[in-house]
Formats: sequence, C-alpha cells, structure tokens
Amino acid sequence: MREQQLSGLRTRITGGTDGKGGGPGPVVIFLHGFGAPGDDLVSLADVLNVPTGTRFIFPEGPLSLSFGPSDARAWWIIDMARIQADRAAGRVRDMSMEIPEGLDLARERLLAFLKELSRHMPMDYKKTVIGGFSQGAMLTCDVALHTDYPFAGLVQLSGNLLAQPVWGPLMTKRKGLPVFQSHGIQDDILPYVGAERLRDALKKSGLPVDWHSFRGGHEIHESVLRALGVFLKTVLVKP
Repeated sequence: MREQQLSGLRTRITGGTDGKGGGPGPVVIFLHGFGAPGDDLVSLADVLNVPTGTRFIFPEGPLSLSFGPSDARAWWIIDMARIQADRAAGRVRDMSMEIPEGLDLARERLLAFLKELSRHMPMDYKKTVIGGFSQGAMLTCDVALHTDYPFAGLVQLSGNLLAQPVWGPLMTKRKGLPVFQSHGIQDDILPYVGAERLRDALKKSGLPVDWHSFRGGHEIHESVLRALGVFLKTVLVKP
C-alpha cells in the first residue's frame, strides 16, 4: 500500500500489479463513514474476490472530528445529539428530504479528487466502481448523480436516501447504472426504511439494484462481502 495526497485528501492506494495501485487494472473507490479513521475500509481490498489486478483507492474525509478517537474523520458534520435523541425516544429518522449542510462542499471535494486521480494514474471510468459505507455511501451516491462519469457500478453499504428533491430528478439520468446495496435490518444509526426508500427510488428510475439485507446493525456483514465480490467481478469484467 502507498499513500498520496490527491486534491488535498490523504489517499491510500493498494492492489494492482505491485500492491501499490500499479498497472492498468480496474479501479474500486471506497469512502469510509462518519467518525471512522481514514483507513477504515482498507482491509476490504484483502477480502473481496475481485478481478486480478484490481486497484483500490481509499480517500480520507477532510474533516477531523473533535470527539471520538483522534483519527476520526468525516465528509460533513452531522448532528450526533439528534441521532442519539431519536434512538433514545425510539423514533425512526426520515432523512429523505434533508439536504445536509456541508454536502455541497463535500461533493465539490470529491469531484475535484476524481479529476485529479485520473491525472495521476491510468484509469478507465467504464472499469471503475465507486461507493462507500454510511456517510461515504451517501456522498458517492450524490456524486454519481451529479456527474456523468461512466462508472461501472455504485456501491451503497448502509446508506440512506438523502436530498430527495435534488436526487430524484437526477436519478433517471443514471438509468442502467448497476447498484449494489446492503443494509442491516437492526441498524439503529441509519434506519432500514431509509435504505428501502433509496432502493425503491433508484429502481423506479431505471437503475438495477442488487439488494442485500441482513440480520445485523450498522456494519458490513460477511454475507455482504461475498455478494459484493460477485457484483464487482460482474461489472468490472464487462466488455
């Protein structure tokens, strides 16, 4: 693995022909969730069954949080007190109409990152999958809808429908984009129903969704890793 600053984001790069992102192989870009360290998802590169030569890119969120571990990062700030209050009261939080403050800036940062990434390594966006976990999933969904990069696929691990007034009209422009989506039935951070709303909105707009629910919480279940490997091999080897 190697580290590199790309568009101001600390980025970990692994896989490829040399274990450091070398070669012309397919690319998988994964974004971590809120409050996680920048290397939170790096281990996925070692456990996913992907085509030979696949390169993995893990950009780190630009924001350092003032609470939690010293290496906790975020893409935008969220109201943790509200989430905790909703959990304590047993309320199911509907985020579908919310446009988080900071989402626009996070999108701009990631779009700049994608532009710079292609200048630093050979890549074909038709052989590139983008996705993430939790907040990282929602940001990559937002970015995929706001750009015309011909991604091979979009991965949504424990995400939710956000910004429906903005996302809704953009989804039809992504008709045909394969989506892998998973969510734990007992997730008490981002509600299961919010994931179902995202799934249904994507499918209604013509995006094929490979949907995987599991009995568990806000996590990446072992069964999801197996299914995700199958998805990645399918979309990354298409001619």
